Amino acid sequence: MAMSDQSHPITIYVDADACPVKDEVYRVAERHGVKVYVVANSFIAIPRDPLVERVIVPAGLDVADDWIAERARPGAIVITADIPLASRAINAGAAAIAPNGRAFTSSSIGNVLATRNLMEGLRSAGQITGGPPPFAARDRSAFLSALDLAIIRLKRAGFIV
Repeated sequence: MAMSDQSHPITIYVDADACPVKDEVYRVAERHGVKVYVVANSFIAIPRDPLVERVIVPAGLDVADDWIAERARPGAIVITADIPLASRAINAGAAAIAPNGRAFTSSSIGNVLATRNLMEGLRSAGQITGGPPPFAARDRSAFLSALDLAIIRLKRAGFIV
């Protein structure tokens, strides 16, 4: 990784419209002193903290995703359940973590995208009618661990806070 990449501070971007772990993001970010951008197309309450900034984007398909993807880079962490956004983030050099704690990687994102597309096709054909399992306490715990680990890795790699 080039030194110029590491001159960017560690930043967290939250795809916030349906994110169940915003409070966890705030807690971990505060502990590490990391800036958080909470991106949504409607008002979302955020803590009164100079490290947390709300970004309201216009309504529209993928507008929040596009805003985040345009800013994804090495040193950034993108929190999203949206597989195409996670792929765009990884391709830009950012880390991407799902709210259930699953860390997307450059080696896994291709398979994850293919599975998503297959499942979407099966759902549209009426073959599958259920969605993902409900969000559970173990998902919240896995997310906290994954986010903390991602920040620690970036700090060890020389990224600044």
